[in-house]
Amino acid sequence: MSDGSSFYVTTPIFYVNDVPHIGHAYTEVAADVLARWHRQSGEHAWLLTGTDEHGQKILRTAIANGTTPKEWADRLVETAWKPLLETVNIANDDFIRTTDPRHEVNAAKFLQHLHDSGHIYTGEYEGYYCVGCEEYKQQGDLVDGTGEFEGQLVCAIHSKPVELLHEKNYFFRTSAFAEQLLALYESNPDFVQPESARNEVVSWVKNGLADLSISRSSFDWGIKVPWDESHVVYVWFDALLNYITAAGYGHDDEKFARLWPATHIVGKDILRFHAVIWPAMLMAAGIDVPKQVFGHGWLLVGGEKMSKSKLTGIAPSQITDTFGSDAFRYYFMRAISFGQDGSFSWEDLSARYQSELANGFGNLASRVIAMVVRYCDGVIPSPGSFEAADEAIAATSKRVTDAAGESIDRLAIHEAIATVWELVDELNGYITSQEPWGLAKDPARRLRLETVLFTAVRGLGTLAVLLSPVVPEAAAKLWTALDGTGLVGDARIDRAWEWTGGPKVAPLEALFPRIEATVG
Repeated sequence: MSDGSSFYVTTPIFYVNDVPHIGHAYTEVAADVLARWHRQSGEHAWLLTGTDEHGQKILRTAIANGTTPKEWADRLVETAWKPLLETVNIANDDFIRTTDPRHEVNAAKFLQHLHDSGHIYTGEYEGYYCVGCEEYKQQGDLVDGTGEFEGQLVCAIHSKPVELLHEKNYFFRTSAFAEQLLALYESNPDFVQPESARNEVVSWVKNGLADLSISRSSFDWGIKVPWDESHVVYVWFDALLNYITAAGYGHDDEKFARLWPATHIVGKDILRFHAVIWPAMLMAAGIDVPKQVFGHGWLLVGGEKMSKSKLTGIAPSQITDTFGSDAFRYYFMRAISFGQDGSFSWEDLSARYQSELANGFGNLASRVIAMVVRYCDGVIPSPGSFEAADEAIAATSKRVTDAAGESIDRLAIHEAIATVWELVDELNGYITSQEPWGLAKDPARRLRLETVLFTAVRGLGTLAVLLSPVVPEAAAKLWTALDGTGLVGDARIDRAWEWTGGPKVAPLEALFPRIEATVG
């Protein structure tokens, strides 16, 4: 089905120092929807996710739990991070771990190349270090502590005290690439999106870039610096390289040439690493910069960023156990403007599940299938002459297909779904206005009944294809009921209105059953 083009999309690789919450799942789902959509558009789509397992934070967490860092990482990857992908139905093509030999070996190759090319030097650094962020902090990144941390400087993100460190380390000449970075942002405004994120990045670079300390000698949990094994590679420098080591850098040139460059989906709190340091690293190595870096907003609970440390973390299974993975995926992709902060509430989730999924889409599918079974013995009828109302549905099917694809190209996932929902709403209105149950009572209007049901079935099939990347389980059930050709995930989404199926429909269970239990 591939048209020869490639779409490589990544999530950040997540720290294994704790278990995932819905903020992590949000990023995973967004990348997965994009990958599925591009795959159904005929492209060679490849989705990478994984885990970041080096650094001081993980070392300390492992020790606190009475185990080694590798054993701690292995345990959490198998019991928490990989199961997350099943919980929210992620169809990733690869899962990279920074403890994988393929990563460690080729990350060291990259570092050696930069060293040999003169981009790395020895220096000393003193500054405030946040173990939670694994990052040296500028004064503007710190706030005065309160409560038990009163009188101390704390990280504005983690609200925990920072440490004053003085180390002799190796440094990457990040500052040497300031002009190239600014030229990149100027010549390619879409490189960093949304616009608010781009403006922040440009401001950071214009305010001056400091060279990056890329090694640590105070602990030994990490990739050894190849020319000096008394140092380990700084966890962020190590972690960023996963995007190319997984794609073949250093060990599979053909794969790397086919996949790279990538579209990176990241949280806005790690934008600086991905939109400044990472392209500078690639420029130094003579490798193409990423295709795009998109910094999405935070999920807020009670007005605060999702955080385990602040007890606002919600496990994805708390939602999927009640509402299912499709509802999780739909809610977070539809209710939150991708790129902006968004507030989660159980009340909003429950309301949207009932009104939009159960009553809007699910009930539409059930009604149409049931009427074809009742009035046509399950055989999808052939249409008679089309009236204006029928032609309007066909026109909307084509229009929303094109418009949703354009939104996906801009990574505006929420807009794509809202556009598709215009067809859901129009089909519901069409059924109400055409009253097929009334037409069925008049034998003289039999041909009109069949035209109406044919039109409704055609619209449903289009919805199954368009919604497959978002609600894959429901779309697959509807596709089967419509006797769609092959798998719905293989149907061309850019030609969704041309789907083929039939000749008969099959009974369809409720796509989104009524939920009686109180949640939250």
